[in-house]
Amino acid sequence: MASKNKKRLKLLKGEKFMYGLVIVLLLAIPMFNVYTSSLLSETNNEVEKLKNNIESQELVNQSLSMQIDELASLENIEKIAEEYGLSYVNDNIKIISSEGE
Repeated sequence: MASKNKKRLKLLKGEKFMYGLVIVLLLAIPMFNVYTSSLLSETNNEVEKLKNNIESQELVNQSLSMQIDELASLENIEKIAEEYGLSYVNDNIKIISSEGE
């Protein structure tokens, strides 16, 4: 029987390193892509939560501003003055403004 001589291809150290590096990169790049995508998704969720918080706070601020306007109205002031037995005389009101305005 004839034995076949098998030639074994020997790889150099540099070639082994290059093949190993290619394999590591082929595994690492998709994993890195998934990781960065998950970070981006998490950041987007946090941004949406903050936007919702801002919108709800703006509604609260708007409501409070309306309450301030209502409480500072002339009718309300007259009503409270009447409750405490005070009178509203327009001639007694003096407007003071600063020079910068």
